[in-house]
Amino acid sequence: MIELEDVAFGYGGSVLMTGIALALAPGSFQFLTGPSGAGKTTLLRLCSMHLRPTAGTARVFGRDAATMTRDEVAAARRRIGVVHQDCRFLDHLPVADNVALPLLVAGRSRQAADRDVAELLAWVGLAGQAGALPPALSGGERQRAALARAVVTSPDVILADEPTGNLDWEMSLRLLQLLVQLNRLGKAVLVATHDLNLIRAAKGQVAARVLRLSGGRIQQAGAEL
Repeated sequence: MIELEDVAFGYGGSVLMTGIALALAPGSFQFLTGPSGAGKTTLLRLCSMHLRPTAGTARVFGRDAATMTRDEVAAARRRIGVVHQDCRFLDHLPVADNVALPLLVAGRSRQAADRDVAELLAWVGLAGQAGALPPALSGGERQRAALARAVVTSPDVILADEPTGNLDWEMSLRLLQLLVQLNRLGKAVLVATHDLNLIRAAKGQVAARVLRLSGGRIQQAGAEL
């Protein structure tokens, strides 16, 4: 569904990565590891078309991203759910309204959006926090709300950028289980993480590839878990 072929990216005359090859197939689960500053977030932004390669080809749902119009890019992004590490919310809106925003922007009726959001918040264990403002949530609650918002449009691909970076171990495992459930529904999942314990915890739950980004290149760090 998303394919990077011989992709390079750089800025200011420097090259951050080169020769990148990555394929996110339907139903696949992959972990992306690497040291801080290696470019994991940049790679996810290339996958979501928030950045364009300086060389090579990024194909998204069979289309070369470089040839897509603004409207086509917007439509493709609705099929990609992104979970950011910093959980960007509109703090003056309740959690339910924050989660509903992607649906409302896409033209869904308020009634239908409210129904879908209620189901999602129950799924992530936040039904009781639907009316709370984001600053009142704990770190784990914010990340689960961010996951709900990322999948509210029923995307085909989930990109999660260090989703457990600020969570305790129990909450990290809970978030991992939610991602595994999404994968079992056929979603392609790519998780950027520095937490090797999280990768080990996935063993037995999901068949996942482990990729390592280092020195501007991707290497397969391990076979299926």
